[in-house]
Amino acid sequence: MTHRQRLLAALDRKPTDRLPVTTHHVMPYFLDKYLGGASVQEFFERFDLDAIHWTLPVKPDTSKGEFFTPDTGEPGFLQIRRIESDKWRIRSEDLPHKQFKTTRYTIETPKGSLTSVIQGNSYTDWVAETLLKEKSDLDLIREFVTHPLCDTAAVQKESGSFGECGIVRSFILPFDLYGQPGCWQDFCCIRGTEKAIMDTFDDPLWVHEVLATLRDRKLDYIRSLKGSGYDLMELGGGDASTTVISPTLFRSFVQPYDAALIAAAREAGIRIVYHTCGGMMPILEDIADMGPAAMETFTPPEMGADVDLAEAKRRIGHRVCMIGGFNQAHYFKDCTPQATRNYVRRCFDQAGPGGGFILAPSDHFFDSDIKLIEAFADEARNCVY
Repeated sequence: MTHRQRLLAALDRKPTDRLPVTTHHVMPYFLDKYLGGASVQEFFERFDLDAIHWTLPVKPDTSKGEFFTPDTGEPGFLQIRRIESDKWRIRSEDLPHKQFKTTRYTIETPKGSLTSVIQGNSYTDWVAETLLKEKSDLDLIREFVTHPLCDTAAVQKESGSFGECGIVRSFILPFDLYGQPGCWQDFCCIRGTEKAIMDTFDDPLWVHEVLATLRDRKLDYIRSLKGSGYDLMELGGGDASTTVISPTLFRSFVQPYDAALIAAAREAGIRIVYHTCGGMMPILEDIADMGPAAMETFTPPEMGADVDLAEAKRRIGHRVCMIGGFNQAHYFKDCTPQATRNYVRRCFDQAGPGGGFILAPSDHFFDSDIKLIEAFADEARNCVY
């Protein structure tokens, strides 16, 4: 099978020739430090992994008077090319900081402004000052926020160029400046996780209003995906895991909104993978009930989560493709190649039977031993059906 055929078959829980093996985002830090600035595709080719091409081209809804923000350069990690309108203007200012790159963003609207500060280092970026500070800020978002659409022609072109190398993957539209795919995860990015959790107790009706606003914006984007050629799109996020919120909060504030997005994606012919980089075991069936084609990341307890891979396979492996399960924190560092190979076999024995399993690290990795990645990839290729 080609890389693409193997991954697609696994996503549809159909037979494959061997265990599909890939990774989540390949981080620029790793590529620069360990592979001399190699490209993502060169990484996949070097280790002969089943490749994933990530892309998120968007376009403005010109019927609403929207347009691209001029001269902002390439979008950063988990960001899209910025889109503005006369009523939603984005301004940026670099701030001095001894340790981190720091940028203050101001979104100007006819009725007030929203501000946020984003910081970053060689590893990643994060929110230092959240956007949604006051509850009244929601009024500005509801009235003036732009609604980016998928640039289907650009996705089709990239998909055609990628061919049989692997699949073309992306994520559901995040909020401007810094957001993530799921409604709750997006809320946590623009509000702050602790505040978001407290809001569910102090003012649950307002939280539902925020989530509905984020959902509706994402629905506009999802409806524009039809015919794009995406093989897989990510939804969810770590703040929806049970190492962050309770199953009760998940069922009240996550499941109803993300389920609506999955249903719309299905109508548009798009597979969804639901990403929960954290605790999953108490909500496995709740996630599967939303109807995604796949679930990830199945992070093991030794990495701070709770997943029993064999038990997860027993409970939901007949309903969804499982992606992840590998402990990259230890078996890409500080062990022998044989230990890495043994762990690959353990994952295959626990989740591989019957297919529908794609071996991958449980989310990102930064520092690693190249020999251990080679052992990971080689042993997975030897796991045949």
